[in-house]
Amino acid sequence: MANHSPPGIAILGAGIFVKTQYIPRLAEISDLVVLKAIWSRTEESAKGAVEIARKHFPQVKCKWGDEGLHEIIQDSSIVGVAVVVAGQTQVEMSLKMLKAGKHVLQAISEIETALSSYRNISADSPRCPIWAVAENYRFEPAFVELKKLIAEIGDMMNVQLIIEGSMNSSNPYFSSSWRRNLSGGFILDMGVHYIAGLRMLVGCEVTSVSATTSHVDKTLPAPDNITSNFQLENGCSGVFVMVVSSRSPKILWRVVGLKGTVQLERGVQDGRHGYMATVYGGGTSRTIFYPFSGVTEELKAFFNDISETSKKEQEPRLSYVEGARDVAVLEAMLESGARNGAVVPVAKF
Repeated sequence: MANHSPPGIAILGAGIFVKTQYIPRLAEISDLVVLKAIWSRTEESAKGAVEIARKHFPQVKCKWGDEGLHEIIQDSSIVGVAVVVAGQTQVEMSLKMLKAGKHVLQAISEIETALSSYRNISADSPRCPIWAVAENYRFEPAFVELKKLIAEIGDMMNVQLIIEGSMNSSNPYFSSSWRRNLSGGFILDMGVHYIAGLRMLVGCEVTSVSATTSHVDKTLPAPDNITSNFQLENGCSGVFVMVVSSRSPKILWRVVGLKGTVQLERGVQDGRHGYMATVYGGGTSRTIFYPFSGVTEELKAFFNDISETSKKEQEPRLSYVEGARDVAVLEAMLESGARNGAVVPVAKF
């Protein structure tokens, strides 16, 4: 008889996102997964996260340093890992885990060398471990549902993506050293999620960009502002505007078509954070509020993929290639900004 027990996983990393998002979201779906261990470079950091996790997963073990990492690799009951470490070391850590046969869910970072390395691992492995990218925007119900309505607006004429962020000293990620030292800074770390949402909504790829960047707020790494024109493969053009830290936070996607317009805007309703999805057409409009649930949905999809009982293909929204395509758009925009607005083609994967 097949073993239907939930898969055992470990979290590599014990920072803000692990404590405030991953652990609470895993607790919501504890019937689907067993959290076996949390690892960090230091004992103190690992213990801090484990203390929070034990309220929901009493058996979770605390691991740290090289020895702790080796123990996770050797533990056959741990079939998958969530890599939530500094962006600069994510790929190295993920490849190490994949080579050990573990399934990996990681945030998005450097891409090209990583993809070629993964393909080599895949070719050498009889049972290819899954490398999934943690992009919760593709799992937000607001994007899933609004994407279905894009057909109603007819031929696409223009796309607008406006981001006025709130990355100031009161934001817990403001002092994150690895984000500050990341090439592209907060523009890349934050912007990649908004591009994921854009690509999902329009249903086609960005082919080229032309951008202007600037550095105004000196408390932030450069650049902290970007304005980019972009061209879609369907012939439509659009604009991406991002201010990392603004006094008037706003996050908005808007797609204008021949027969109507769809718009998605971050908002709050009855104390719940989420998205206001609006469809305009024929002189009328309708709006639906969708609370956030993308992190939970992405985790459920990953555990379903790595479960021994799962027989279907990997969930395409978790594909590492999708994450690579998101990053490629941002990297092209940043390159264009550094080259005074030169038109830069977006790398294809």
